[in-house]
Amino acid sequence: MTPTLSERVLAGEPRAIARAMTLIENERPEAAALLQRIFPHTGRAFLVGITGPPGAGKSTLVDRLAAHLRRAGLTVGIVAVDPTSPYSGGAVLGDRVRMQAHAGDAGVFIRSMATRGHLGGLARATSEVALVLDAAGKDVIVIETVGVGQDEVDIVRMADVSVVTLVPGTGDEVQAIKAGIMEIADVFAVNKADREGADRTVSAIETMLSLNTYGPGDWKPPVVRTTATTGSGVDTLWAEIGRFREHPAASRLARRRTRAGFRLRELLGHRFLRFVEHEVLGPAELEGYYERIAAREVDPYTAAAEIMALALGRQEKGT
Repeated sequence: MTPTLSERVLAGEPRAIARAMTLIENERPEAAALLQRIFPHTGRAFLVGITGPPGAGKSTLVDRLAAHLRRAGLTVGIVAVDPTSPYSGGAVLGDRVRMQAHAGDAGVFIRSMATRGHLGGLARATSEVALVLDAAGKDVIVIETVGVGQDEVDIVRMADVSVVTLVPGTGDEVQAIKAGIMEIADVFAVNKADREGADRTVSAIETMLSLNTYGPGDWKPPVVRTTATTGSGVDTLWAEIGRFREHPAASRLARRRTRAGFRLRELLGHRFLRFVEHEVLGPAELEGYYERIAAREVDPYTAAAEIMALALGRQEKGT
């Protein structure tokens, strides 16, 4: 009997993994059934989120980290979220190009994903793609965000550990890093640490951290210097990630509950909107609401209430 796609994914077959990811990204009807079959086989992988501003060297750092993990005998899945091409709608494959050293390594699977307009530094399907890699038996899954700036915080709801990568030489370090992604860091990596200004950047981060109050059992994010182009500091970075992994603050159950809640709410919102667009209102009716709101004939709150009432009425008729 020919193995099913889910069975091939569970066996770690690269082509099946790629096929499953494509179904998920394209929101094909069979994707949900596939995820339902593989979900009981997930939960074993350790998810590492790498975020930070553009130009911080995240891709090179991920490449070096993957090499370090492979030397340690661990299998690695990499989800690199790239900007969306304005022409094809697909990912601009900068990250995958920079990770070509692993192209022939069966222990590493790399997937580039386009944001497709999704905010927060990730693509909508990132969570499900990571599930496929988890089900396929990867020990560590590294998720690299697109690098959009200070609002790139969705990674904290998805990863077991969040590494914020920063780089010296960006001007006023405190002004550049004081908000947004700074608040989600479990570990800081000051990359390109061989550059002038690295000491100042490290000092700025440590000064910021000193303003927080940490109790005896609290986790204080360490600041690690790395130079990804040479691999310097990558072993220390992984050691700090491992130290966090063993710390009570890294409770995977608590993080997974948060992740599950975030993903369920996101799915509910996405599916309800699709239900409204395909089952409740026709395209012309939805456009009509846009026009009425723009013309100030109705406010968005009243429009939303009307659509909710229509949706509930359609649901009651269906039952």
